[in-house]
Amino acid sequence: MKKKLSAALAAVLSVTIGLTACSQGNTTAEKDSDSPVSLTIWHYYNGLQQSQFETMVSDFNSTVGAEKGIVVEAFSQGSINELEEKLLASANKEVGAEELPDIFASYADNAYTLDQMDLVADLSPYFTEEELSQYREEYIDEGRFTADTLKIFPVAKSTELLFLDKTDWDKFADATGAQLSSLSTMDGLLSTAEEYYNWTDSLTEEPDDGKAFFGWDSLANYMLIGARQMGSTIFDVQDGEVSIHLDETIMRTLWDSYYVPYMKGYFTANGRFRSDDMKTGDLIAYVGSTSSASYFPDEITVSDTESYPIECKILEVPQFSADDAVCVQQGAGMVVAKSDEKQEKAATEFLKWFTDTERNMEFSATSGYLPVKAEAYSSETAALSKGEDMNPKIEQSIDVSFQQLSHMTSYTNRPFANGTKARYALEDSIKEKAAADYTAIQDLIASGTSREEAVSQFTTDDNFNTWLKGLSDSLNQLTK
Repeated sequence: MKKKLSAALAAVLSVTIGLTACSQGNTTAEKDSDSPVSLTIWHYYNGLQQSQFETMVSDFNSTVGAEKGIVVEAFSQGSINELEEKLLASANKEVGAEELPDIFASYADNAYTLDQMDLVADLSPYFTEEELSQYREEYIDEGRFTADTLKIFPVAKSTELLFLDKTDWDKFADATGAQLSSLSTMDGLLSTAEEYYNWTDSLTEEPDDGKAFFGWDSLANYMLIGARQMGSTIFDVQDGEVSIHLDETIMRTLWDSYYVPYMKGYFTANGRFRSDDMKTGDLIAYVGSTSSASYFPDEITVSDTESYPIECKILEVPQFSADDAVCVQQGAGMVVAKSDEKQEKAATEFLKWFTDTERNMEFSATSGYLPVKAEAYSSETAALSKGEDMNPKIEQSIDVSFQQLSHMTSYTNRPFANGTKARYALEDSIKEKAAADYTAIQDLIASGTSREEAVSQFTTDDNFNTWLKGLSDSLNQLTK
């Protein structure tokens, strides 16, 4: 990895030598330029997000980096899962693994694992209290594994919103009187999904061929945030120790609000992401990350020869309880590998530069991620960041996110050992169960069983209890 930096480092050296010659009075810059610091960053940005991030890295190298003798080179490692696998391989010094990078994107659970291996730098010494006070408190708090340390630095965050194919919604609403306001609550969403299925079923002579209305991108978020909206936390973490809380009443509500409508055909999940399902017309609404706004399809593909354009409408995420509105707080932060003071300070210089309000808003406007400084959430600052060439879906996503965060509590659980595996277990338990049982229902219908009878065989108390026990056993095994 270090060899890849040679060309960039040479370029910075040539600039810094010139700066030193022209700026004899700047002793700090001279000292830093005498022995430049090279930094590698591993991230998981792709597409427009990767392009914008790497453009900004180049801007840093040619300005502040050149002045202070710091050169940064960024490498995408694919998806967040691929990045985490490579980081763990590096941390464990596996055969063929690259050296751990100087800076890397990480969610809290993975950062916690590496911190337990004594590989993560504490960034607290490199920030004043005044500097940290400029950031949204909940974003800084997420990176504190203890009260007096800072192990993850926020650079770009996200939450979840409801994305809607307004073109097909309008057809449905004109025919049935359905209201967008109904989608603000889970009860309203469920009744709307049922109404949409029945309406689409009525459009053909074929019985029971209604279409699904909705899907969730992240079922782990659905359950964690849904439980929190109803006053409980599934993963209750204190000082790195986790207690599993699977309140039966709350878990039944979560089951009835996802598994049951899935069995009835009101919800679906076919592609890798729900935006893929929207692209094929398999649903017209989904809850997904704000950072996915640019992936919302521009058209529905009906067949190889037929498609039609659609309009995007974005709404706040639906709630189980109006009394305690909660949305997810997500988006990997940047972690600095433990090294010497010079290396860690140089890494911090880049992070400070990148999260400058105007610069961070520029990244947000292109990527769909949310800025991290409190100042950026003012209406005046947000308005200044918008340009004529801004993707309208990203602009709408950021606007609705700011509105949502102004009155909702954003939530993420504290990290704990095996936290990522526990999250996957939570997600897979209901995702795989729903997919398998829905397939079984379709087989029953194909063999002559009525749809109502087929569904009733699966939406039973016994089926719920069996699922809940299996989930409980799995989570307790992972966290014991």
